[in-house]
Amino acid sequence: MRLPRQNPQRPFLAVQFPSVAALLLFILLPVSAVLHAAQITSNPPILHFGSIVIGQSQTLPLSFTNTESISITISAIGSMPSGFQITGLKLPLVIAAGQTTSMNVTFTPTVSGWQGGTVAVSSNATGGTIYLRFGGVGVGSESIKSSTSSLGFGSVAVGKTATLPVVLTNSGTTAAVIAQAQLTGTSFSITGPGLPVTLQPNQTATFNVIFSPQTTTSYSGSLVIPNGSLTIPVSGTGAGNTTSQLLLNPTAMNFGNVDVGTTSTQPVTLSASGGAITISSSASSSSQFALQGASFPLTIASGQSVALNVAFTPNATGTTSGTLSLASNASNSNTQEGLSGVGITPTYTVTVSWSPSTSQVVGYNVYRGVSQTSYSKVNSALNPGTTYTDNTVSAGQTYYYVATAVNSAGEESTYSTPVEAVVP
Repeated sequence: MRLPRQNPQRPFLAVQFPSVAALLLFILLPVSAVLHAAQITSNPPILHFGSIVIGQSQTLPLSFTNTESISITISAIGSMPSGFQITGLKLPLVIAAGQTTSMNVTFTPTVSGWQGGTVAVSSNATGGTIYLRFGGVGVGSESIKSSTSSLGFGSVAVGKTATLPVVLTNSGTTAAVIAQAQLTGTSFSITGPGLPVTLQPNQTATFNVIFSPQTTTSYSGSLVIPNGSLTIPVSGTGAGNTTSQLLLNPTAMNFGNVDVGTTSTQPVTLSASGGAITISSSASSSSQFALQGASFPLTIASGQSVALNVAFTPNATGTTSGTLSLASNASNSNTQEGLSGVGITPTYTVTVSWSPSTSQVVGYNVYRGVSQTSYSKVNSALNPGTTYTDNTVSAGQTYYYVATAVNSAGEESTYSTPVEAVVP
């Protein structure tokens, strides 16, 4: 009998899909290498909006430049991806030779996850069509948090500079992208990590805002993180030279070892020398250090002092360092204090004791359990005394202990009455 012929099964192909962040990077890779060079260029060719809270908007600038020697007409732009809109553009658009035309692109996500795509721009330029690429991620909540709600530099001498840090933290449960950090207002500038920067949950990025007044007047502006929905006001005043100084004692603090999740404080004394001083604000370069007990603006009379505390609350094991900056109208307008400390994992011990046996015994055994129905011996050798310290307990656990007496013949008594120990 001939068996019917069976077709071989096709091999199973397993496909792993990348994460949203990886997918975004993949889709946004330039494809212009396969296109003919056009004589009209876009800047930037790729608009990466990062993570935006659903229902909120972020706007980025876009420009077209005619690099030919004659006018170029943009006749059509393809359909924009969902959530994206171009404003300030009217078609047909004529761009004179060597000129640039600017507009804006706004991203307003309506759903969670990545949104974007490629849009064709048609013109009579050499090379014909060019392509724009858009991408952004809609997120369900505001996950980017700032270490400060405002930055006040106080009075800074004309020609001098003062710097204050801003620590941004991803407080969400998924990765967040900071695509832009915009600073408005004259005499202010910003330094920090290259953008866009991706922050994993609980990861931080530190930006430094610099104030450099050129005249004796008041200045104001804002630090804007569009995709974090953050607007942090900044202000300062240009002042003439002054002889007053803000003195700190001590000038540096080392908190030593501190259990993770607990807070340790150390005192700091602020003194005014050579004239009255007004401290307008404080800022810490690390969210694990904070100044306590201060309300700003804080004025200290000449020759007087104010006692405050600096707190260290480690959120992870390891050494942490930071800087506490105080902005004031003193000649040393940006007074700083160095801070350091070590976060350690807390360890716990349980010590139990019992009444001695009324019989002749050579030692005791100690048993431990997480319930009162099952116990295991924890001492490796007979315990000669009536106390025992257990160094192998875990935080957040409840234990029950019993003891037994052992005579010279190796005979062991029944369990003692259990005692309960709750480890915090």
